[in-house]
Amino acid sequence: MITNRSAGVLMHITSLPSEYGIGTLGEESYKFVDWLEKAGMKVWQVLPLVPTNYGDSPYQSVSSTALNYYLIDFDILISKKLLKKADFIERKFNWVANRVDYSLLFNEKVDVLKIAFSRFDKEDEKFVKFVNKGNYRDFSIFMTIKSLNEYKSWTDWSEEFKVYSKELEEKVIEQYNDEYLFWQWTQFEFLDEWNKLRKYCNKKGIEIMGDMPLYVAYDSVEAWKMPELFILNEDNSPKLVAGCPPDMFSEDGQLWGNPCYNWAYHKKTKYKWWNARIKSLFQLYDILRIDHFRGMDRFYAIPAEEDTARNGEWLDGPKFDLFKDKLDLKIVAEDLGVVDDGIKLLMEQVQYPGMKILQFGFDGNEENDHMPSNFKENIIVYTGTHDNMPIFQYIFDLEPKQLAVFLKDLHKEADLINLKVYDKTYKDIVNSVIELAFASKANMCIIPMQDLLCQDGSTRMNLPSTVSTDNWSYRVLNGQITDDLATKLKDLVVKYNR
Repeated sequence: MITNRSAGVLMHITSLPSEYGIGTLGEESYKFVDWLEKAGMKVWQVLPLVPTNYGDSPYQSVSSTALNYYLIDFDILISKKLLKKADFIERKFNWVANRVDYSLLFNEKVDVLKIAFSRFDKEDEKFVKFVNKGNYRDFSIFMTIKSLNEYKSWTDWSEEFKVYSKELEEKVIEQYNDEYLFWQWTQFEFLDEWNKLRKYCNKKGIEIMGDMPLYVAYDSVEAWKMPELFILNEDNSPKLVAGCPPDMFSEDGQLWGNPCYNWAYHKKTKYKWWNARIKSLFQLYDILRIDHFRGMDRFYAIPAEEDTARNGEWLDGPKFDLFKDKLDLKIVAEDLGVVDDGIKLLMEQVQYPGMKILQFGFDGNEENDHMPSNFKENIIVYTGTHDNMPIFQYIFDLEPKQLAVFLKDLHKEADLINLKVYDKTYKDIVNSVIELAFASKANMCIIPMQDLLCQDGSTRMNLPSTVSTDNWSYRVLNGQITDDLATKLKDLVVKYNR
């Protein structure tokens, strides 16, 4: 359970500054932890740490439990004498400092990591033990075959690799052992760097909230090796895929394309795969947010041949059965979207804190669940999530009548707690919304970095159901996260007992 009043910041590691094109687990992460401590923050929320795949999304990964090797830090590798600056000084990792260029990373970073691996002692006792433990065996085999097939989707692999078998697994490890061990090493090195960073966080009194995507990608080791986990056709092609039905935001709905789970099979196995997955994530994080938690009650399934999400149907998920032995875990349920009696019952049963979004809270509807005066205590309040427009841009884009309603509700909510609202500029309004989040009854208050910095729509982390180089590529610049901002947040922490 999450009971203490606290506050934190949502910013993925990829968004941190660095010389090498993407935020890493190196020095800038430690500086950010120091800043969080100075600001009185108790939680650092990150997005999934899995390797990105199609569309650069951490919600479309080749593995549900593997770790993103792009986050490995070159300077740490230099300190371990596995790299020299000369190994990569001529390489280009980004074109602009405030954007991750995943195509450059794909073309350059893996090559540099392979140079480091070539100097690594493969007989290292800890590494041998790590490999033999087998936690990342599936991922390493899958990536070895992917590399042999020009990183294409497994459905486009040559025939000798397309169908999983135990014999194929052994053959790959034997014939391509160096490549296989390289992918094992990426996980070994990531964990070494991550565990030290997490220990540093915890020493500073800061917990890390991680994120578990509900679904996995079709181009994943799970779909290739364990098709029984999903609702597939006889040839293992997708039969039903995930998404959201049409709503006020999208007349066609959202077609995500991930294969839907075969929950009857999971129930029969007593949720063995899920239990292992959740256990592995709690070895990485202190708190776990489960994305699209409503899909655990009922999920929206769309025939794979459809071009839109219009013709889907709601099917039953595992409901309370999956979570009845996990009630003591620090889980946050992302319960946004279609909220019906089923998800309400599940939330009552599990007693995990749900989420409220202030961006949705000021629309003139007095019964709006996202309005602070309607909050219950067992929730996490956000100004917005990684899928939302930064609130500065959201407010800026409101039509005059909508803005008037927004401000009327904002003042009304503030008056209930004797909070003075400043609304002469858009930045004033953003800061008032942030303060209202801190002042609310919610157990925890999490603010995205873009909102703390009052940044515009160009910094949006993700626009759902789109594929764009703008998605997932946001980065802060050196000097943007200031001591003045830390002082301002610390004042809010003290004022509102967080």
